[in-house]
Amino acid sequence: MLQVISAIVIGYLLGSIPFGLLLTRLAGLGDVRKIGSGSIGATNVLRTGNKALAALTVILDAGKGVTAVLIGSIWGLDAMLAASAAVVLGHMYPVWLGFRGGKGVATALGVLGVIAWPVALVAALIWLAVAILFRYSSLAALVAAAVAAAYAGFVVDTERALLIAAIALIVIARHHENIRRLIAGRESRISFTKG
Repeated sequence: MLQVISAIVIGYLLGSIPFGLLLTRLAGLGDVRKIGSGSIGATNVLRTGNKALAALTVILDAGKGVTAVLIGSIWGLDAMLAASAAVVLGHMYPVWLGFRGGKGVATALGVLGVIAWPVALVAALIWLAVAILFRYSSLAALVAAAVAAAYAGFVVDTERALLIAAIALIVIARHHENIRRLIAGRESRISFTKG
């Protein structure tokens, strides 16, 4: 039990590092929470016009997920699964930012890359296809999360499949404002060419 608790704490603290906010401030672009959706994630960083910074945010946010899973795995399956959930929640609800963080997509992808790489690959390809076709990052994330949860049920064991389904549900729930904007036709599109 102590190992599981340790994995949760480490995972949460790793997840709560706000790379998008830190990088934009270091680059002199101000507080990324004051533009676009107000999120600290890569999609909002992309709205600054700096594609390289957005790409680095994706890498670092995914890296948090990878690192948390690997640390948790040292203590066994239960600790690994606990760390996996905690790192995503840490990104979404970081204590340092009043529990207002990102949407968890890149961090969840990092988790998937370790615990179920075929699911991560499918989710990434689905995200990319939907984002290119419709230019809505939120729609891409919603579709990718749903597909990942469904696909996991066929290719991984029950414990991992349940975790992936839970993470997918949390990611979808975290996009509630985006869902409302998509329905209303007011969601912002992303650009792959600006900057």
